[in-house]
Amino acid sequence: MGIMQTDGRKETPTERADRNWIELLQELRVMQTGVQILTGFLLTLPFQSRFADLDDYQRTVYLALVVTSVTATALIVAPVSVHRSLFRQQMKSDIVTLGDRITRVALGVLALVITGATLLVFDIVVGRTAGMVAGACVLVVLAVVWVVLPEVLRRRG
Repeated sequence: MGIMQTDGRKETPTERADRNWIELLQELRVMQTGVQILTGFLLTLPFQSRFADLDDYQRTVYLALVVTSVTATALIVAPVSVHRSLFRQQMKSDIVTLGDRITRVALGVLALVITGATLLVFDIVVGRTAGMVAGACVLVVLAVVWVVLPEVLRRRG
């Protein structure tokens, strides 16, 4: 196994896969904390006294958020599950590639949860139009920060 020199590092393909896996795990840890807090919050809402005051639209948005948030949680844990299933199979590079793809999907799902939660809170507190506007604004901010800026940096690189 030869030493590869990519992005200024001298490392074997195995060392590179190990480093990439460690970086991916760190990213997943950051995401997992936020998603767990958001999911936990969503799961407690039906037990609040004001939950009965939600209209049909708000209940539908809420249920969609629960499903989306739980899906985000499952996606964030998926790379670790795949790694555990394929442990010691000399497939680290494949696991990292799959983990990267799953994490990208998880980020998209997380963006929907954050957007939807904002929409729901503004809808309940201020009104339907405010909810739609706030949700749209958050979605635009997330798209710019999570998609557009990295793409700009990639093109400069």
